[in-house]
Amino acid sequence: MSDKAWGGRFARDTDRGLAAFARSLPLDRRLWPYDLALSAAHVRMLAHRGILSQADADALLTGLVDLERAFAAGEVELPEEGEDIHLAIESLLFARIGEVAGRLHTGRSRNDQVATDLHLYLRDAAHRQSAALTDLLGALWERSRQALEQGVVVPGYTHTQRAQPVLLAHLWLAHFDALERDRGRLADLVRRANRSPLGAAALAGSPHPLDAVLTARLLGFDGPYDNSLDAVADRDFLVEYLSFAALCGVHLSRMADEAILWTTAEFGFAALEDDAAFGSSLMPQKKNPEAFEHVRARAGRLTGVLAGFLATLKGLPLAYNSDLQESHHALYTAADTLDGMLAAVRRLLEALVVQPERMAQAASDPLMLATDAADLLVRRGVPFRTAHRQVGELVAEAAARGVGLGELAADVVAAHAPALTPADLARLTAQGAVAARATHGGTAPARVAEALERARARLAPPPLPPPPPRAADVAHTPLPLEEVSR
Repeated sequence: MSDKAWGGRFARDTDRGLAAFARSLPLDRRLWPYDLALSAAHVRMLAHRGILSQADADALLTGLVDLERAFAAGEVELPEEGEDIHLAIESLLFARIGEVAGRLHTGRSRNDQVATDLHLYLRDAAHRQSAALTDLLGALWERSRQALEQGVVVPGYTHTQRAQPVLLAHLWLAHFDALERDRGRLADLVRRANRSPLGAAALAGSPHPLDAVLTARLLGFDGPYDNSLDAVADRDFLVEYLSFAALCGVHLSRMADEAILWTTAEFGFAALEDDAAFGSSLMPQKKNPEAFEHVRARAGRLTGVLAGFLATLKGLPLAYNSDLQESHHALYTAADTLDGMLAAVRRLLEALVVQPERMAQAASDPLMLATDAADLLVRRGVPFRTAHRQVGELVAEAAARGVGLGELAADVVAAHAPALTPADLARLTAQGAVAARATHGGTAPARVAEALERARARLAPPPLPPPPPRAADVAHTPLPLEEVSR
């Protein structure tokens, strides 16, 4: 007979190679805090409903809390060939409290158990990453404030070509807004996912008089799933998290790519402090922004995880299938990768030393004022398409002569744009172009100051469901909880 927890049906043990191939313990060992907490909630509920005696419940809770302490102290060695974290914990409980450990699994399945663990893990990651995003947003806000105070102007780009001058503060706030939306998406998805699968058992519910509302409340969920099949099969919450992580990674990558360009000799808009840069084993002069390059690359990892997990889910019938074990790979890879990216970008933002003089020099490129020349013609009654063509011709003349627009001779200007003079063109400046963009959301100093105040009001993180409780906390929560007493 097989010695597995489910071995009664089998005459022989599982092939070792296949068992190793299917084993999830190397990955899901990190779920131990959540598995212990949900087990404590399950025990409290079983005792409250009279399914377990109080003596058995007390023994189980004592064992679970002792295991939590031992895990936290690094005193637990998980079996090398253990199947998963759930059976490993059950085995450890047997070693501590004996046969009563066999009552822990009453009324539940590893199907609803692992789904609940993943919900709790996600809530924990959300608290951590919301805090990291809040810290990064605070740093971006402060850089925006300083840049506005200094009036730093930088070229704005389209197609990686100089387009129009903008305030550096305006650029920082653009990154702020993108990441603030990411933080909001994280809060939204976690609030939507704050439902407990526990009580669904394998897929159909349980014949025992379980109280899924009670276990949900003990674990900080808003309530249980309404459908037992959905409870064990649903991984939408992970897809939403992976989507958030991928998009947040893309936004971090765009920041990184911008910084990589800025720190080149060709741009010279910024430099990295020595402790945030890397060197070359061959070329002594090199100072490479490699950490930014890793950020840029790992955004690809996040988008790949999302695409791969969607491909895993697309053909699965209800309810549980072992394909869902890929949830672990996807979730942990995404969470670990994003944790690292957020920490790296926060440090790199601190180490990025902007060069305002070089930015101002680039922003003073007279050709970037061509749009302002066209707008001046429009204010003088010239149709915009005509103004666009006339100024385009002036730009071509200036480029051919190697001069700025304001340096063109009067006859040249008159030949192409009769409503303009060289003096008109000479009066156009980057600061003036910035100040003129005073529409809502524009780069004019007054508008950016308003945007900075709006951003300040959004610095505080949105509310999240509570962090997952510890088993020790669950074990001592007074019962019955007022709203779930039946």
